[in-house]
Amino acid sequence: MGGLLIEYEYSGDEAPWSQAMEAFLAAISGDAALAGKFRYHVFVKEDGKSRVHVPSWDSEATLAHLQSQDFFKTFATAVQGFAGDTLKTTKIVRGV
Repeated sequence: MGGLLIEYEYSGDEAPWSQAMEAFLAAISGDAALAGKFRYHVFVKEDGKSRVHVPSWDSEATLAHLQSQDFFKTFATAVQGFAGDTLKTTKIVRGV
């Protein structure tokens, strides 16, 4: 199983950020090829500006499918826009 820890700072208008998160999560839920194979969690730290995303997937084929979808490309561009130069990604693996 693969995964990422995505961290960034965002202190802009919450409405477009929330809409982007909700649209992406809805698109994932609506994609039968991702059902039970891809998970995505989004957190906002207590400071209100630090954001953490934790995606995980069961195989490289699942990841490739996700990355080939237009909704993923739209979302990745949006996250980059929200994060600016604060974006940090770290590969992670399941520990337990």
